Amino acid sequence: MVERVFPRTPRRPAWQPARQRPRLRLLLASGAASAALVAGTVIPLNPLLPAPQQAQAADGKKVLTVAVSQSVDSLSPFLAQKLVSTSIHRLTYEYLTNYDPKDAHTVPGFATAWESSADKLTWTFTIRKDSKWSDGVQATAEDAAWTFNKMMTDENAATANGSFTSNFKKVTAPDPETLVVELNKPQATMTALDVPIVPKHIWEKVGDFSKFNNDKQFPIVGNGPFIITDFKVDQYIKLKPNKDFWRGAPKFDELVLKYYKDGDAAVAALQKGEVSFTSGLTPAQAAALKSAGNIKVNDAPGRRFYALATNPGARSKDGKKFGNGHAALLDPAVRKALFQAVDRKTVIDKVFQGHAVEGKGYIPPRFSAYFWEPSADQTIAYDPAEAARTLDTAGYEKNAAGKRVGKDGKPLDFRILCHATDPNDKAIGKYLQEWWGQLGIGLKVDCLDNVSDPWLAGDYDLAFDGWSVNPDPDYVLSIHTCGALPATPKDSGATDNFICHKRYDDLYAQQSAEYDPAKRAELVKQMESRLYDTGYMNVMAYPNAVEAYRTDQIKSITTMPEAAGNLWGQDGYWSWWSAVPADDGGGSGSSSSTGVVIGIGAAVVVVAALGLFVAMRRRSTAEDRE
Repeated sequence: MVERVFPRTPRRPAWQPARQRPRLRLLLASGAASAALVAGTVIPLNPLLPAPQQAQAADGKKVLTVAVSQSVDSLSPFLAQKLVSTSIHRLTYEYLTNYDPKDAHTVPGFATAWESSADKLTWTFTIRKDSKWSDGVQATAEDAAWTFNKMMTDENAATANGSFTSNFKKVTAPDPETLVVELNKPQATMTALDVPIVPKHIWEKVGDFSKFNNDKQFPIVGNGPFIITDFKVDQYIKLKPNKDFWRGAPKFDELVLKYYKDGDAAVAALQKGEVSFTSGLTPAQAAALKSAGNIKVNDAPGRRFYALATNPGARSKDGKKFGNGHAALLDPAVRKALFQAVDRKTVIDKVFQGHAVEGKGYIPPRFSAYFWEPSADQTIAYDPAEAARTLDTAGYEKNAAGKRVGKDGKPLDFRILCHATDPNDKAIGKYLQEWWGQLGIGLKVDCLDNVSDPWLAGDYDLAFDGWSVNPDPDYVLSIHTCGALPATPKDSGATDNFICHKRYDDLYAQQSAEYDPAKRAELVKQMESRLYDTGYMNVMAYPNAVEAYRTDQIKSITTMPEAAGNLWGQDGYWSWWSAVPADDGGGSGSSSSTGVVIGIGAAVVVVAALGLFVAMRRRSTAEDRE
């Protein structure tokens, strides 16, 4: 699954401040150019704080507490799209296959082996014998067959991951250890089906899958390394180790994802030892924490992109248009001019302060096989003068007040959706106001706690957007297909930004059926080129994963990938599952790959944010999807 972040926040945040926090002084420069500093400057960490203690419950349990800032959209694997939610599901349910933490190659999960027919239309998976549901019931191929068939026959069950099963013709379980999937045409993602397998005996009792959020009865039955035991909206999620997990139980007695709306409060809690890990650090927070005792900062290339998205005219599959997106943004010339006036270098240097690399194509450079960048003559380079000429040529002239006017004679004034909890959105929003203001274009930065509702309703002009990308890019590509649009304006589809273009869809279908890695990569790059040229998406940056943890609480933990990898939001459960308590005599957790231990006696645990549940799942945001 890919997790979405409307830019990088998971989709609806709503936090609770820490109980007691040390003094953190936020210094903001004045003037439009000071937008970079809005990302936060924490100076200094209070040296008078009491020494943190090992996180333990009153009964002596070793508790690993992770600060999260994203709201959970749903605990139902059939609805969840936000990174925090999909990360939780990777911890609590098995997938047919997993990704090796060392280099992300496919390794066994719920399935121990797989093979395809010569024509690639029939896939047979061998299901492991040693997996039980946490209520003691044996997990079998029938559970996987039921999960896929439910997604194939109920469009609400296909909300989050329907793209993986849309090409399935028939799924059967001839015996408890055999799963057979028949396809309509070859499908390249058959060893990368990022779909949580659920227990049939629990989920077959569910009625309306569009409204069932799986958040009323605990513990929640699963077969992953952890079991969800409790959840409070925008407060916490508690999990306990699954002692019967086939790969071995986690070493902490409890895992708690604790919600913080305010990043400074999360950092303060880390200082005091109230949490073991926090992610999404601002450059100033990371710099300050590097000098703090018993705290390790992990700064690694990320798997996300950070982009500007424009409303292409919200519509549904039934052909109905809705929302109030600005008509001028349907003109390619306007979109091009806006992007010509975006200085990516300033974004990287002043806002991310070097903790990111400049954006180019849709897939981050971490996934080198699919990374694409525009040719010299295709590149939309930063050139304010050329942006002005683009608007002049297209007929958007300035009036006496210096404002660009549209074809209707009205000034060009746009709105951009901004996550209230994301300092990067706010900082870049100030720069955009300055840059586009010089073109004669107005911009209102709407910083909201909940960007999902207006986004789903199509009530926006532009938005800060972002997704986490998986080793296999199929899902993050699928969210821009016509098939991802909502069925009607009242429904919630899997679409990211209502984009729907036949040429893009044709390329998507081709790459999905292409098994040759080189040929498939070339098709994916053509799709990225198409997205770039249409101008509805403009990738500004690939942010690093900047996170920190207490080395006096975590002895070791596995990064992914092994070389310069991240801890939070992995393509698997490796970080949480492998984490070793600081006072534990054992070594780091093992997996099919040895993994990597960060620091000496160091460790981290990463988490996504928790958040507000809704009867219907809301759209994800920047840290949303996995």
